[in-house]
Amino acid sequence: MRGPELYGRAPTNVRWSADGRWILFLWNAAGTDWREPLRPYRVRAEAGAQPERLSAAQADSAAPFIAEGPLSPDRRARVVEALGDIWLMTVRDGSVRRLTQTVAAESRPTFSADGRTVYFVRGNDAFSLSLSDGTTRQLTDIRTGPAPVDSAKAVGQRGRLEQQQRELFESVRDRTVADSVAKAERKARDAAGLQPIYLAATERVAGIDVSPNGRAALVLIGQPAATTQRQAEVPQFVTTTGYVENLRPRSKVGDDVGRQRVLWIALPSGRATPLRVFGTDSMGGNVALAGWNDDGSRAALFAFTANRKTRLLHSVRSDSAAFTTVETLRDSAWVGGPCSSCAGWYDGGRRLWFVSEKSGYAQLYSSQPSGGDGRSLTDGRWEVLSVALSPDEREFQLTTNEPSPYEQQFYRMPVSGGARTRVTGASGGHTAVPSPDGRWLADVHSFVNQPPDLFLVANRAGAEPARLTTSSSAEFRSFPWLKPEIVRIPASDGIGVPAHIYRPQDVGAQPNGAAVIFVHGAGYLHNVGNFWSQYPREYMFNQFLAKKGYVVLDLDYRASAGYGRDWRTAIYRWMGGRDLQDHVDASKWLTTTYGIPGSRVGIYGGSYGGFITLMALFTAQEQFGAGAALRSVTDWAHYNEGYTSAILNRPQDDTLAYRRSSPIYFASGLRSPLLMAHGMVDVNVHYQDIVRLQQRLIELGKTDWELASYPVEDHGFVRPSSWTDEYTRIFDLFERTIAKRACTGDATSR
Repeated sequence: MRGPELYGRAPTNVRWSADGRWILFLWNAAGTDWREPLRPYRVRAEAGAQPERLSAAQADSAAPFIAEGPLSPDRRARVVEALGDIWLMTVRDGSVRRLTQTVAAESRPTFSADGRTVYFVRGNDAFSLSLSDGTTRQLTDIRTGPAPVDSAKAVGQRGRLEQQQRELFESVRDRTVADSVAKAERKARDAAGLQPIYLAATERVAGIDVSPNGRAALVLIGQPAATTQRQAEVPQFVTTTGYVENLRPRSKVGDDVGRQRVLWIALPSGRATPLRVFGTDSMGGNVALAGWNDDGSRAALFAFTANRKTRLLHSVRSDSAAFTTVETLRDSAWVGGPCSSCAGWYDGGRRLWFVSEKSGYAQLYSSQPSGGDGRSLTDGRWEVLSVALSPDEREFQLTTNEPSPYEQQFYRMPVSGGARTRVTGASGGHTAVPSPDGRWLADVHSFVNQPPDLFLVANRAGAEPARLTTSSSAEFRSFPWLKPEIVRIPASDGIGVPAHIYRPQDVGAQPNGAAVIFVHGAGYLHNVGNFWSQYPREYMFNQFLAKKGYVVLDLDYRASAGYGRDWRTAIYRWMGGRDLQDHVDASKWLTTTYGIPGSRVGIYGGSYGGFITLMALFTAQEQFGAGAALRSVTDWAHYNEGYTSAILNRPQDDTLAYRRSSPIYFASGLRSPLLMAHGMVDVNVHYQDIVRLQQRLIELGKTDWELASYPVEDHGFVRPSSWTDEYTRIFDLFERTIAKRACTGDATSR
């Protein structure tokens, strides 16, 4: 339970220096104290090189050299944002030129189509900067509203007095005429200059993209929730002040939420036109800007409707506010899957590429901006996990699980589609970043029993990787960690559900006649594979259980990632339906295969895994003899909007979905021992959730349960002492219940 002190920290945020000589990343060396944040490192891009930790000053100096940004049209320069300013980097020699140095933060730099101008965002507005003379010009004038209005003409008694003043005094008449002339001249100047755009008082600019031809900008406006939205409160009891302090992290599902809208702004006038990107959905939703093509004639954006059942991909013109819908993706459940907002341009900006789940699996497609000549560039019963276009725009760089759901491999493919070249060879998970010249990969690779590390490998099939980091401690590496076998559990609907299995004989132990099922969290997460788990402590704990005689299963149950749309949406309108049934079927499989009855099968998991554990003990009592539910959702009506409403709709609109999906309604079914554990400062699944269930169990007269509370922990624990306490309790629960029954049963049979 020491966590990263033992198994290490993975290299993250991997970047290449502009000259390709260095790889920079965030990391901690093996054995670093768990309290230490990730630190900046660099390593030479050559076999045998050793990582060097950067000082804060070195990291600041390196920032513009490693920041990502677009290439100029001639590919000789790159413009990046670093340290809140804009920098111009020469690709050939890696020299940099600072373009801005202001207190205000600048971001989102891009080149003009001719490469002579850089566009960027400062505050709520877009600016241009001439690379020849440094002239900076404001392109938009977006202000917080309301818009000013001319004072109303006086009427009644006050109007009569003003009329009398004009009739009596020549000086007043002269002043009135002068004011009218000045007002007319001011309006004429304003009409000829940059037009101000006024937002509602609570609206905020969420993004700006200027077209490379300088003719238009797309502005994403965030519309906040109504003032009637109520924020949940999470009290902190252990504080530096000694007083209880409340956090207000989020609202609850079904409450009013914010929306987004898009403005098309003509340049240089600044005239704004709203775009109706959500089609007939008057409620609106969320937007993802996908960028302009090379000449700035078209931009792409995704619009997700409020009910999450439709994703529209639009191509927007720069010479008018007209746009074309390239693809409309509808789902009777909800639109999602990997890379659901992935899109870009290629072929000189003449074609748009995007990822779509329309075949049932996330695959790569392309189209003309008009929506015509649509093509499928990849196809199969596997998923595209990430996409990037090579700097020369000749190839797509893909990470997919094409070999099997248990692999994450890096491929190269011509932009026209066709045969893919698998570059990474070793089994497991790969996150590969090509060098600026495309010759090398900085590859973070892991295997099921080997934590992620950074490797250097030539960007060609069959190349041997060279290790650049060793993240895990010598103590961790000294232990023969198990490579669990992947089995397919036959489900009641005929589907084989993937699972890791940890058997006592695999670790030289004698079976104790009991079994445990671990349930991963997040719902949509991929945990069964040949790559390092996102649950490293549970990976080690499962082997500990096997060493103590338990058969352990870890399922990628229905709703897990990596298996396509139907697998992902199998829980629509019923969490605790098909996903729970997969675990029930796994318990029955343990009985059939190993003779372990349901009364000797334990179950545990955190977050979504805790939710499944509660549903298992409340509604499938015959198949589970004990359970540990950690940081569990007990009532989905108390979870957040973004995740929950996509799957269950909103509680005021779909009461059946919430009632049959929420464990609190089934608490009367508890018959087996239950351990609940929850952080009291959990800003994701609030501590209130478990307190409400606790009260429900008390009122039902249930006694075979316990609650362990952790006063300083959030949703994911960080302190080793908390992890140790929690997992000691889980182990003790299984030892005194399902293992004891197994031993008693064996003695009785003898």
